[in-house]
Amino acid sequence: MWRHRARPRPDWERIVTEQGLVYPTTAKPDGTTVPYWNESAWYELTMDEVEMLEAATEELWAMCVDAAGHMAATMTDERLGLPPGTLGLVRESIARNDPAIYARFDLAYGADGSVKMLEVNGDTATGLVETGVAQWRWVEDVMSDVDQWNSVHDRLVNAWRRLLNFGALGDGKVHFLFDLGEEGSYDGGEMEMTVAYLVDCAVQAGVNAYAQPIAEVGWNPDAREFRDAHDQPIRTAFKLYPWEQMLGEEFGRLIVDGAERQPVRWFEPPWKVLLSTKAILPVLWERNPGHRLLLPAWFDEPRDLDEWVAKPLHGREGDNIRIHLADGYETRMPGVYGDEGWVYQGYTQLPVFEGNHVVLGSWIVDGQAAGVIVRESDGPVTDYFSRVVPHAISDALSPDDAQVQAWILDRVAADAPRLPPR
Repeated sequence: MWRHRARPRPDWERIVTEQGLVYPTTAKPDGTTVPYWNESAWYELTMDEVEMLEAATEELWAMCVDAAGHMAATMTDERLGLPPGTLGLVRESIARNDPAIYARFDLAYGADGSVKMLEVNGDTATGLVETGVAQWRWVEDVMSDVDQWNSVHDRLVNAWRRLLNFGALGDGKVHFLFDLGEEGSYDGGEMEMTVAYLVDCAVQAGVNAYAQPIAEVGWNPDAREFRDAHDQPIRTAFKLYPWEQMLGEEFGRLIVDGAERQPVRWFEPPWKVLLSTKAILPVLWERNPGHRLLLPAWFDEPRDLDEWVAKPLHGREGDNIRIHLADGYETRMPGVYGDEGWVYQGYTQLPVFEGNHVVLGSWIVDGQAAGVIVRESDGPVTDYFSRVVPHAISDALSPDDAQVQAWILDRVAADAPRLPPR
């Protein structure tokens, strides 16, 4: 992998904003802004690297699904820092074989060619617009003759279509719910933007989609059902809101307590909470000790690790991360997490290009590796002020639409896990 400097497109900020990336810059507490979308550089990958990363991503996905089943069968809500009753819902979800849409792995791709999983976000992953739209349009504009590892959009559309065709969406109407965030937060509309893009993908698949803030969902005690902002019942819903947070609130306790007459079909399903907590890291290491794609990890203490990263079970955007190195280097990020518990993961050096620390966000959509997004940060923790940089495959020509669809449908037909019978 190589980093190249580039000349940004004239009026790039307007271009990506019109494509749906509504926060091309990030506001800092002092009122200044820093780039979020950064096309003054791009990363070059080869097809051999892409195929290796694709295989690693799908291998990690299989291990995470296995780990989730083990956690559900053997662990407790308290151990995982989850609200009481969560694992009961998780076990029911696993027993139903509830289908899922997507997840994102954060990977360190070392100079020696090693790939190490830093974490997985399997419940509320963002970055879809940046990956599936902004960087794809960039490569079409700037170097249209080469390819990009990026089938995110096509796979999302096909995933919703497959769910619809299998009857997993009920009558085909899906409510898309998002968190508005707190005033003054750094997200800049990230949740709403991501849900708007998922709505677009679902509509292209033939889904009847309706979006609203999750705070506007109501409860009808007589009908014992959740209602939308127009007082219509919610039967199937996608929520960009963390399970571990929702189930600790009054809204979520109705789900845990079985108050619904007809339970909502949720995407992502309850079992995905186990792919959101950092607790999956020591479980993965326990079940796959010494695996080349994993870093050693333990609950509560670093054990024999000389260099480690402490992560709160439900931390986000680098909040409360602590790094300890053998040479005495220490760093501690601010935040509100940690009371729920900690894991300690072996430290690995991120690749650094011209002072930029790089993490690869590798996507799984409908059980298949779907592409990558490159994020840069000024230090070893990828935080709110990280930057997204596009990429291209230097030794592969850009395929036409027919080729892309043929590849996707061929892999789905041959390899994708089937949805449960309905």
